[in-house]
Amino acid sequence: MKLKYLFAGLFAMSVLSVGQVMAQGVVFTPQVSGAASVSQKVGITDITVTYSRPSVIDGRGNDRSGQIWGQLVPYGFTNLGFGTATEAPWRAGANENTIIEFSTDAEVAGKPIKAGKYGFHVAVYEDGKATLIFSNETDAWGSYFYDKADDALRVDVQSEEIDQTNLLTYHFIDASTNEATLALDWEKKRIPIDIKVNTPELVYTNFEDKLQGSEGFNIQSYQAAANYLVQNNIHLDAALRYASAAVEGQFFSQKNFNTMALKAGVLTAMGKNDASDKVMAEALGLPDANAGNYYNYGRQLIGQDKDAKAMEIFKAANKKWSDNWLAPHGLARGYSAMGDFKNALKYEKIAIKMAPEQSKQFLEGFIKTLEEGKDFN
Repeated sequence: MKLKYLFAGLFAMSVLSVGQVMAQGVVFTPQVSGAASVSQKVGITDITVTYSRPSVIDGRGNDRSGQIWGQLVPYGFTNLGFGTATEAPWRAGANENTIIEFSTDAEVAGKPIKAGKYGFHVAVYEDGKATLIFSNETDAWGSYFYDKADDALRVDVQSEEIDQTNLLTYHFIDASTNEATLALDWEKKRIPIDIKVNTPELVYTNFEDKLQGSEGFNIQSYQAAANYLVQNNIHLDAALRYASAAVEGQFFSQKNFNTMALKAGVLTAMGKNDASDKVMAEALGLPDANAGNYYNYGRQLIGQDKDAKAMEIFKAANKKWSDNWLAPHGLARGYSAMGDFKNALKYEKIAIKMAPEQSKQFLEGFIKTLEEGKDFN
């Protein structure tokens, strides 16, 4: 293996003019195809491409448009006339291997690939098909020593026609928290590479790991973990474990409205409504519960089509905090949800007199909606 890299290095120096061997006092010359890299975070996954960028315009200023595909880059697999590979794909760049690295497990074009670093090659075809090859061999020069036995993954994709791109470019043309499209653009061809990651599962695994370290000594870590799992509706048993730890049983636990409401929310997500109601009833009776807590819980109940229960909460808030504008505003929401627009309008007019200036504008909109005989929820 060391011998093949030696041959590759000698070949590179004598034929490709990539520069001098590193040694004290030796002057370096620039590579014709400059090195580059591009990275994208997808959820908590880092995807990085390191490559060299050949140009349609060669080092002597000659325009090679129309000569790239099928000529400079042979179609399919070919014998490059050097090295050990008799059937070599394109190196998908210039100089050393193009490298693609995934910080977590992922999927490429629907097929799984493990976290790690891969040498990247492509076999292009005249009909537009492209075979993407992810090799466990990452230290070779180009594709001269390509060996199919080193393949970690092969997938086929369809290339696309694009406007002229002189410098070979890798870039992410789309990205979200769960997927991204990496594109290889050169001349008038784009090779799209669809990448997906299961971010919620990766985040859950990260929780289980991190909560055993210093993060596990912080109540906010447990609250954040429980909230995330509920929002993504996964591993709700673990979410309940995290939320319960925030309430009691640990040195950092705090039994207050926020921690109890979080636990109730997990129970609701699990379909354990009676248990959730019981926890929320206790939370509302805690000393730190305030008018905003009552109001937000009432809105949550309306969202769950529990209008009668919401009215109970709004009425209780109005008794405890009659001087807070959220109390009559909550009643207005409750009555509006139940179709009693007359009483809803009555309480909204009370609320707007008490509300801070920054809230009056949207209350005016609610009043207009109620005067039209419509629910503003």
